[in-house]
This record gives sequence, structure tokens and C-alpha cells, in this order.
Amino acid sequence: MIITPKNTFEPNREYAFRIVKDNIINMEIKPGSLIGEQEIATQLGISRTPVHEAFLELSKSKIVNILPQKGCSVSLIDYELIKESRFLRIAVEGALLKEACDVATEEDIQKLYANIKLQQFYIENDPPKFLDLDNEFHKDIYVACNKMQCFYMVGLMSLHFDRVRSLSLKTIKDVKLVSDHKAIADAIAAHDKDAVEAAFTKHMSRFDLDWDIIKKAYSEYIAE
Repeated sequence: MIITPKNTFEPNREYAFRIVKDNIINMEIKPGSLIGEQEIATQLGISRTPVHEAFLELSKSKIVNILPQKGCSVSLIDYELIKESRFLRIAVEGALLKEACDVATEEDIQKLYANIKLQQFYIENDPPKFLDLDNEFHKDIYVACNKMQCFYMVGLMSLHFDRVRSLSLKTIKDVKLVSDHKAIADAIAAHDKDAVEAAFTKHMSRFDLDWDIIKKAYSEYIAE
């Protein structure tokens, strides 16, 4: 498990949630794995209670299953849950991107472009870092629209989709993702709602092309 430092003023529950979530998404904790509260608490240097609370929060999205007296098991990759999380993201972010065409400031737009420059380097050199930048890119759009409650709601359910995105980067390393993000940023900068809708639709459709490759390469992680 990869453990990053605790952020300033980050509560232990949020710290445990972040570390376990990130390791599940990046496949450091494999689908089907058993993880215990005391095991995680010891590694993080915190008590069991915040780890238990983090497990409960993760279980709301069904990315983990609570096992009484044992901790929890990490769910296998479920295609139906991926489709549901992707549906939610398309519905919310599709509307959000159109709003961004109206409300994003020049500072917001330049922040997106700065992120894209980093993406161009990390997609080939450090896929987990690229995934962090990808998530930050989309988060910045929520910030620009002042819709952070929507971001947290979508983010919890998106764990299923994010795990497949991580596998896709390891298997395919699709540099077209960076050009997709640039097309989205360009459309926002041009206040072009039709263009941003087309760019986002193309971006989200890449999963359809990748799924068969992922399913074949990682069959042991896929639920029947």
C-alpha cells in the first residue's frame, strides 16, 4: 500500500478514507483483497475508529463490503456498477460543462491549461500521477461552477469507473485523453456549449473501446 503524508488539518477519518480509496483505485489494493481495520490503522499510525468510519463511507458506494469482525473485502470490478457510475458522471458533468462555458473566469481557464501541460508529461511517465491530474482537471471545473457538493457526490460513486480508468492507463496509455481535455478546455474558453458537449461525449466514449481489452487483461479482477 502506498502511504502519502497526512495533509495539514486533515481529520484521521478523511486521511484513512483518502489513503484506502487511492490504493483501491490505483490497484495497490487488488479487487477481492481482504483489508483489516487494525492493519490499516497500524500502517497509518492512527486508531481503529477512523479506519472503521472510512470503511463505512467506502461501503456506501459498494467498492468495499463490510465483514463483521474481519474488516472488509474489496469488491471485484462490476460492469453494472461501472455503467451506473458513468451514467451519473455523464449526467452531472455534461450539464456542468455547459454552465462552465458561461461562468468560468480567465483564471479558471488558465488553471485547466496548466493542468493539461502536466498531463502531457505524466501520462507516459507516471500513470497514477496522470490520474490524479485528470481528477484535478475535472474537479477544477466543479470549483469554477461552485458545485463542490456535486463533486463529492459524483466522486464517491465514480470509484468504480476510476478503478477501470487506472487499469486503462496501465494497459493502453491512451495519449488521446490529453487531447480530449484540451478540446474541453478550448470549448470552455470559447464559450461554445455545443463544442464542449461534443468533446465530453467523445471523452467518455473511450471506455467503450477500452473495456474488452481491460476485461481480457484483468479477467481475475472482473465479477461474473
